[in-house]
Amino acid sequence: MKIILHSSFRPTKHAFAFLILSLCFFCNKCFLLVAVSVVLEPILHDETAALESVAATAGSVKTESDPDSGKTSFIESLSSAGRKACPLCPEEKFKACYSHKLRRHLQNLHWKVYVEFEGHRMCICHLPCRQLKSSLSGDQVSRLAAHYHCVVCSVTIARKTDMISHLKRHVNKGETEASYTVPIGQAYEIMKELGTNVQLLPNHTTPQKSDTYFNRKMKTNRQLVFCSLAVLAEERSPLDCLDAFGATGIMGLQWAKHLRSAVKVTINDINESCVKMIRENCRLNHIRVESSRGPRHTDVAGDVEGVPIASVEVVKMDANVIMHLRPFDYIHLDPFGTAVNYLDAAFRNVRNLGIVSITSTDTGTLYSKALNVTLRHYGCHIVRTEYYKELAARMVVATVARAAARCNKGIEVLLAVALEHFVLVVVRVLRGPTQADEAVKKIRQLVHCQWCEERVFLRAGNMVEENLYRQLPCNCQGSMPGKTAVELGPLWAGPLFNTGFLRRMLFAAVQHSMDDIQALVKTLICESECTTLKSFVHGASSHANQVECGVVIKTLKKEDKSSVDQSGKRKMSDESGTVLKKVKSEALLEHPPFYYSIHRHSIRGMNMPKLNKFLQYLTEAGFRVSRTHFDPTGVRTDASLSQFKSVLTKYSVPTYTGGQDWEEIKPSTHTKIARG
Repeated sequence: MKIILHSSFRPTKHAFAFLILSLCFFCNKCFLLVAVSVVLEPILHDETAALESVAATAGSVKTESDPDSGKTSFIESLSSAGRKACPLCPEEKFKACYSHKLRRHLQNLHWKVYVEFEGHRMCICHLPCRQLKSSLSGDQVSRLAAHYHCVVCSVTIARKTDMISHLKRHVNKGETEASYTVPIGQAYEIMKELGTNVQLLPNHTTPQKSDTYFNRKMKTNRQLVFCSLAVLAEERSPLDCLDAFGATGIMGLQWAKHLRSAVKVTINDINESCVKMIRENCRLNHIRVESSRGPRHTDVAGDVEGVPIASVEVVKMDANVIMHLRPFDYIHLDPFGTAVNYLDAAFRNVRNLGIVSITSTDTGTLYSKALNVTLRHYGCHIVRTEYYKELAARMVVATVARAAARCNKGIEVLLAVALEHFVLVVVRVLRGPTQADEAVKKIRQLVHCQWCEERVFLRAGNMVEENLYRQLPCNCQGSMPGKTAVELGPLWAGPLFNTGFLRRMLFAAVQHSMDDIQALVKTLICESECTTLKSFVHGASSHANQVECGVVIKTLKKEDKSSVDQSGKRKMSDESGTVLKKVKSEALLEHPPFYYSIHRHSIRGMNMPKLNKFLQYLTEAGFRVSRTHFDPTGVRTDASLSQFKSVLTKYSVPTYTGGQDWEEIKPSTHTKIARG
């Protein structure tokens, strides 16, 4: 809420227009952190009129703890006569005194070192607003450091120069309003996504500054995770699902609200504020909150008016601890940054044929912007390439495969998506040391040419190669001086998609009216098959079975009456066996790794063909080809780079200039094609 007060003392003429003071307290009714912005304005009129305006202002404000109360104790302490305490200092630092001494204290200590931003002047604060850091012995440090409160995101910063730099970053992002102050009577913002309502704090968009962080740009990620869970729910039911990092709880609430009895949802978070917010959101969506042992939760926030549509379990625990203690069928990890610290615990207790989905938001590390952090977190050497997004996805999968192998488990990659804000990897867990060995064998090193950006995975084996350049299809080493290639990895060399799983995800997206991701899933299906044909996407028979590792996983679909005889036994025909063999052989045909950017390999002075036309030309030349979601201008194909360039050169049109003739340009064009 926002309370505007007139102070009872008169500052000097060169004093500030007003003072922003951010105070935090816990509301007794809803146990939520409320930010109160107190604005103190200098008095330019008589003190009697000022006191009357204070009384009128205080009487018009109603607090959330007591809506019928008029003045608060804090307002009365400022407007009353006699000794007054400093609103910016603790009582042990500055004791209550008369107004003239308090005026000098405010001017010399607080107002002297202010930071001005968009008409607001932020004075230094000595209150214990910052969270105390624990020492090595476990005791909290009792030293109170002076700090500033940002009027945009409510973060506390100690240095004045750091606060100025922080405000400049807000200006560059276009954030110039005090977003953490909210109108009277509206403490939260209600947001609706996929039929689920959640309450958001005013500073929910700033990570590490808000306990209940919520990112609207991750909607695609949440829908992909939901579809993967819906596919698993068709195989067996009910499922024990875990959202290890709940925050606002929107992902777990969507699972429970739409899948109902097919899932048993557990939402976990280690922060107490997040747990309380999750319980409030459960009440908002008419979902019952259960305790960790099964009976209904007796808290006021968990009570639901009317008949609850579903039930979830809300747990306050460390993510590693809860994954070590309890087994789950589906685990979703979405921490702030990298998820490598939680992979061992996730694969420790996950059930056989269960699914683990990992969302990594440390895009600076994954997209080759901080190579030292990449080596420290993922143990991988990478450089910036044209296919850097797929490189990031294969790096995350390799890290996941090694973590699963340490628990004697293998993985089958169902989905790997790398977009602007995140990298999502969905894997199925296969128990047994044999499956773990098969998964580890798919982790290899990559040789990348820095001149032409040709790449190839090194052959399996531990024998030392005399010359690694021989494995590269290009001849840049012979024509260029010095070393031209680098060795990257270790990376995942297997497929990144499972066609059967993606088709069922598309069916789930259509069933739950997720129009935003249907085009993306269709692109993933074409990319997994490495084809441009989309007619097979909507086939009715494609949702019946799913092929993984040569094994057909049957879903909970009703059997066709024609396939069952009168005795109740299932008919076995030659056609079904032939179809099964065809499906297994098609599953072994993996999509080619990596892709080429048509803009990166364009010829200077030539106009390239349209991308769809170029895909048709590559198909006519006998190559497998498809578009990729990693890059809108990328082409995934099994052709080598020289073959890719020759087709591109053949169908490129020269750029005409005013002073040149076609006869002058034509011989040079033929020369370029011959060289390619």
